Amino acid sequence: MSREEVFIGAIDQGTTSTRFIIYDKSAKPIGSHQAEFTQFYPEAGWVEHDPMEILESVRLCIAKALDKATADGYNVDSGLKAIGLTNQRETTLLWSKSTGCPLYPAIVWMDARTSSICRKLEKELPGGRTHFVETCGLPISTYFSAVKLLWLMENVDAVQAAVKKGDALFGTIDTWLIWNLTGGINGGLHVTDVSNASRTMLMNLKTLDWDKTTLETLGIPAEILPKIISNSEVIGKIGQGWPIPGVPIAGCLGDQHAAMVGQACRKGEAKSTYGTGAFILLNTGDEIVQSNHGLLSTLAFKLGPKAPTNYALEGSIAIAGAAVQWLRDSLGIINSAGEIESLALQVDSTGGVYFVPAFNGLFAPWWRDDARGVCIGITRFTSKAHIARAVLESMCFQVKDVLDSMHKDAGEKGEVKNEKGEFLLRVDGGATVNNLLMQIQADLLGSPVVRPADIETTALGAAYAAGLAVGVWKEDEIFASGEKVETPTIFRPILGEELRKKKVDSWCKAVTRTFDLADLSI
Repeated sequence: MSREEVFIGAIDQGTTSTRFIIYDKSAKPIGSHQAEFTQFYPEAGWVEHDPMEILESVRLCIAKALDKATADGYNVDSGLKAIGLTNQRETTLLWSKSTGCPLYPAIVWMDARTSSICRKLEKELPGGRTHFVETCGLPISTYFSAVKLLWLMENVDAVQAAVKKGDALFGTIDTWLIWNLTGGINGGLHVTDVSNASRTMLMNLKTLDWDKTTLETLGIPAEILPKIISNSEVIGKIGQGWPIPGVPIAGCLGDQHAAMVGQACRKGEAKSTYGTGAFILLNTGDEIVQSNHGLLSTLAFKLGPKAPTNYALEGSIAIAGAAVQWLRDSLGIINSAGEIESLALQVDSTGGVYFVPAFNGLFAPWWRDDARGVCIGITRFTSKAHIARAVLESMCFQVKDVLDSMHKDAGEKGEVKNEKGEFLLRVDGGATVNNLLMQIQADLLGSPVVRPADIETTALGAAYAAGLAVGVWKEDEIFASGEKVETPTIFRPILGEELRKKKVDSWCKAVTRTFDLADLSI
C-alpha cells in the first residue's frame, strides 16, 4: 500500500475485560483484541481488581491487536499516530511512587464496603447526603472514589505509611495506566482527565480543579492527587518495554464520557451504554443542571485544553449485564450470555415476574444502598424463561426510570427531538446485540431506540479524542459522524400505552420491596 496509512489506537479498560482496538482514518476498526481478568469478591458487597493483572491485560491486548492488524497487511508500526484511553470510572487505587507497586487491590466502583463511612459523613456534614452536590454534582455514596480513598487511608497500614512518607500516589484506572505507560517509577506522568476527576467527589465542576474545601473537610492530602487535564491533548509518549514505545497518548476519558463522544451526542442528546452496569447521559451543553430527581450533574467532555466544557446529567445503574452474568455463573440457567435472548423468547411475557437486581444497593434515581435484589410474582407456572425475560426487562425499566428523571430535570429545552417529535435514545455496549432487549427498551420507553452499526462506541470515543489532538480528525467531522455511511438499526415501540403504564406501576411496586433488606441475617 503506497499511500501513507494513518491509524489511531484505543485502550478500553472496562470492569470485566480490557480491549485494544486499532482504527483507520475513516474510524473503522482494523484490528482488536479483548481479554477478561479476575473479579475478586473477598466479602459480601466487596469487589476488587488486581492492578498488576489489569496492566498485563493492557499489554497483551495491544500486542495481539497489533499482530492481527499486521497479519492482515496493515502497516501499523509506522502508521500509528496516537492512542486514546478510556476506563471504568471511580475504581480507586493507591500505589508507591518509589516501587510502582499497588499498596492494596483496586476497589471497584460497585464495591459497597464504604457504606458506614457514607453514613458517618451524612450525619456529620450540613446538608447530609447532598453536602458536596453544589461543588461536585454528586451525592455522598459508596459509588465515588473519595470515600474509597478514605477507607484505604483508614484501614490499610501500608497506605497510611506511604501517605505519611510522601510516597503514595492516588488514581483511578486511567491514572494508573498512564503513569505506567509513560515510564512508571522512571518518571511516569501522574495525571487524570476532567471526566474521571468529576467522578471522584473531589473536583469542583466549575473550576475543573480539586476543590480545596472538600479536601480539607475529608482530610485528603492534595499532594497524592494527580494533575487534571482535558480529554483531548497530547499527554506524553509511551515508554520502553511496551509494544508501541514512542507513540503519544493523546486522549483520555471515563468510559461513559467516551461513549458520548463516540455517539456524537450534542447538547440535548442522550445515550445509554449497556455494560456490566448501564449508564445514561444527557448532554446539557455549557450548563450545569442540578437534579431534583436523584441524578448526577457531571462533566460530559472537554475536547482540548482551550475547548468549551460540555456538562451532562447522568443516571447510573449498578447492575445491567452483570445480572446476565449472574444467571450464567451463579445460577447456571444459561451457559453463555448470548443464550439469554433465545431463552427469553420462549415466552411472550414474564408471566407477572419482576426482578430487581439490587445486588449491592440501587443507584439513580433511588440511591438506596440498603436495597437488595428481589424476584417477585413467582408462581408454580414460572419457568427459567420467565426469569430470563424478567432480567432483560429489569435493565430496561431501570433505564426508563433514569430517562424519566432526566426529562423532569432538563425540561423541554433539555432534549432534542426528531422531525416526528420523537426523543431518540442512542444505545451502545455489548448487551445491545440482543434485539429482544432493544425492543423491550423501546416498548417501555414508548420512543425509538437507535443502535449504531459499531456498538463499541466507548473505544471509538477515546480514539476520536486522541485523533482530534494529533490532527487526524476535526471536531465537526466527529460530530457529523451521525450521518455515517453505515445505517443504524432503529427499534420502534409496539407495546400499547395502557399495558406500558401497568407494567411500570408493577415495576415501581417491585422496587419498593427491595428497600431495607441489607441487614437480613445470614
